[in-house]
Amino acid sequence: MALEFTDANFETEVINSDKLVVVDMWAEWCGPCRAIGPIIEELSKDYAGQVDIGKVNVDHNPETAVDYGITSIPAILFFKGGKVVDKITGAVPKAVLERKIQMNM
Repeated sequence: MALEFTDANFETEVINSDKLVVVDMWAEWCGPCRAIGPIIEELSKDYAGQVDIGKVNVDHNPETAVDYGITSIPAILFFKGGKVVDKITGAVPKAVLERKIQMNM
């Protein structure tokens, strides 16, 4: 199951992680976000133990969204060593996300 990242736990769970962390910036009202949600859940199971995969609800956690300049959602950020190493904006097929994960592991 995808992790839930918040303004309160973002530094601990994402920035300080020693793994690749994939963060889905989303909102409940966003159609493309709802479309990509099940893919994020699948990836969290597929890469359990290897990659931390989770979601940030930008409506409930505006500080994190502002910190990373999120102006369009869904936005998928790939963090390694506390830094954004890759980003995808918009709903994309699972294969595209898998390729990005493999490239950044």
